[in-house]
Amino acid sequence: MSETVVLKVKMSCQGCVGAVNRVLSKMEGVESFDINLEQQKVTVKGNVKPESVLQTVLKTGKVTSLWEATEAKPENVPKPNDPVAKPEPVSKPNDPKAIAESGSKSTNAVAAA
Repeated sequence: MSETVVLKVKMSCQGCVGAVNRVLSKMEGVESFDINLEQQKVTVKGNVKPESVLQTVLKTGKVTSLWEATEAKPENVPKPNDPVAKPEPVSKPNDPKAIAESGSKSTNAVAAA
């Protein structure tokens, strides 16, 4: 059964990418993989288990974890009682109330003068 495993791997250069490439190329059951240096993300597809892929990439010496485990940190999840910032209402250009509050004339009246 084919499975997709996504890892977060701390990589700083093409040498790091090469090390991850080398171990995944030798791993049994891997059908394909993608290494994204910018996102620090490695996606592996094939007849593999997440723990096996994790252990294989750890052999490179790179700090590695399952992507889901690193992205779902409790501090990143909003609490149910947190107030949500509401955007300020935007006044319409010809709104008499907004014109009276600002103390300025309409841009159309100024252009015509």
